[in-house]
Amino acid sequence: MNYLPSDYLPILIQLGLALAFIVGTMLVTHAIGPKRNSKLKDEAFECGIESQGDARTPISIKYFLVAILFVLFDVEVIFMYPWAVNFIKLGSDGFVEMILFMGLLLAGFYYIIRKGVLEWEK
Repeated sequence: MNYLPSDYLPILIQLGLALAFIVGTMLVTHAIGPKRNSKLKDEAFECGIESQGDARTPISIKYFLVAILFVLFDVEVIFMYPWAVNFIKLGSDGFVEMILFMGLLLAGFYYIIRKGVLEWEK
C-alpha cells in the first residue's frame, strides 16, 4: 500500500492546531496575567522551606551516571513484557533470542559492576 503526501494532511493539520493552541495560550496568559512583582514574590520558595546558599553547587557525576544506567536498564527490561506476552507464539526461536538478549544485558551489567560505576565511596 502506497501512501501519498495528502494522506498525512490530517496529521499535519492536527499538529499545527496543537502548536497554535500552545503558543496562543502562552501569549494570551502572558498578556492578560497579573504583573505584581515584589521582593517577597520574586524570592525562591521550595515546599515551605527557606532557601539557603547557592543553587548552583556542583553535583557528583556519579549521580548522573547512576541515573542514566537506571534508565538504560529500565528501558531494556521493558522489552521483556511483549516477549512474555507472546512467549508461546514465539516458540523456541523467541526463547533463544531472549536468552541472547538477557546475556548481553547481564554482560553490560557485569561490565559496569567491574568498572565500579555503582560504588558511591572510593
